[in-house]
Amino acid sequence: MYDSVLVPTDGSDAVKTALEHGLRIAENDGAVVHGLSVVDRRITTAADPETRPDVEATLTEEAETALERVRAAAERKGLPSVTEHRHGTPHKEMLDYAESESIDLVAIASHGKSPREKITTMGSVSERVVDGATVPVLVVRADDATLEE
Repeated sequence: MYDSVLVPTDGSDAVKTALEHGLRIAENDGAVVHGLSVVDRRITTAADPETRPDVEATLTEEAETALERVRAAAERKGLPSVTEHRHGTPHKEMLDYAESESIDLVAIASHGKSPREKITTMGSVSERVVDGATVPVLVVRADDATLEE
């Protein structure tokens, strides 16, 4: 049913559960696991000009570390994987990646923000991905129980 499953990652604990769900689906369907991490350009732009290169380097390193977790998890399951990090607005880059790579399913973590937090951050990335996606999106709450191996 699915040939490619995208698991966006920011390296947070919340992503672990979404990754487990995405891996289970990919394993069942023999799909390729795609990991994508986006360095949020809004953060680097807001940084002090003197520290901006350091901030960007740190965020890029964190993105690569997060992607390595996706690669390693897919490898442990014997699944092929493709990973990429991009710079931009997270939900836009995720939607663009899903379109350009012909992704069949997006398995994304929800950080469980309160309505007040959503207002102050202008919504959540997962909500924006759901709203803009042309493929199915599995939203996994950060507090969902972890799947057993």
